[in-house]
Amino acid sequence: MKSKRILEPIVCISRSAIKGEAISEALNGLPINNIIKDGDHVVITPNWVKAKPANTGTVVGPQTLRELIKYIKKLNPRRITVACGSGGDETQNVFNKVGYKKVIEEEKIEFIDLNYGPYEELFLKHNIIKATKINSLIKEVDVLISFSQLKVHEEATISGTVKNIALGWPPAEIHGFPKKKLGIHEDLHGFIAAITKEIPIDLAILSVDKAMIGTGPSDGKPVNTQGLIIASTDAIAADAIGARLLGFLPQAVSYIYQLHKEGIGEADPKNMLMKGLSLEEAEKIFSLAAYNQEIVLDKNNQIKNLHGNQ
Repeated sequence: MKSKRILEPIVCISRSAIKGEAISEALNGLPINNIIKDGDHVVITPNWVKAKPANTGTVVGPQTLRELIKYIKKLNPRRITVACGSGGDETQNVFNKVGYKKVIEEEKIEFIDLNYGPYEELFLKHNIIKATKINSLIKEVDVLISFSQLKVHEEATISGTVKNIALGWPPAEIHGFPKKKLGIHEDLHGFIAAITKEIPIDLAILSVDKAMIGTGPSDGKPVNTQGLIIASTDAIAADAIGARLLGFLPQAVSYIYQLHKEGIGEADPKNMLMKGLSLEEAEKIFSLAAYNQEIVLDKNNQIKNLHGNQ
């Protein structure tokens, strides 16, 4: 597999009532011209888990996806592909019913359903699933972008940019709907970690605008934070910051902690280059929207260490 171009864990948190502006501001805080270069093939994997409206917090918004595509076009890529494999419905159902078809057609870019072939064999360091078929598109990617909602998840603790790739790329044609047929969910955290080690994510975009609390990935309560976005050169870092908004330190999310300990990504904010809004500001915005009161892990700009106070 290809190597990432930027290894430094840079995280930018932005907020705008106009969500497209929030994405632009967040991406402008990263060394974007060193991530996406002239002539690249850029693949965007959005979170399309189920054919439910974007305002439920289940999937990323079609118009937000459009703004991301427009932003990438300005960087002069050779090819842009939107590619994902839904686990809760046939991908084409999500594509048609939620409004993505219109965006893809009007922006004149390519769409690939990762639930079907042609395939390559991807070997994994996992106790149950030693290998999986995966769409051959993987061989053609210069830049992989994971674009996901932040959610509490009933098995994965949180659903973010890491899980989005780990569950979006293995094909439902082989693993079944909702991808439980061959053992992914017998060790879900281990599987997510194993896939992440083999498929580097170049750019992670985590939407907290319609984050989901209660239970996910599709039946929780959406939280409206009016355009809060986390973007990072490190998907583990993006998800670790997102997890903190939900009240979880790294060890509470097993795969994040495992990937951090193995040096695949960074989960300690003290080792990240943080830009844009402060972590404390983001925690206040989210908790007020979610719970109508401020619940802040990192008070007075004093970021808790990896294991907290207890």
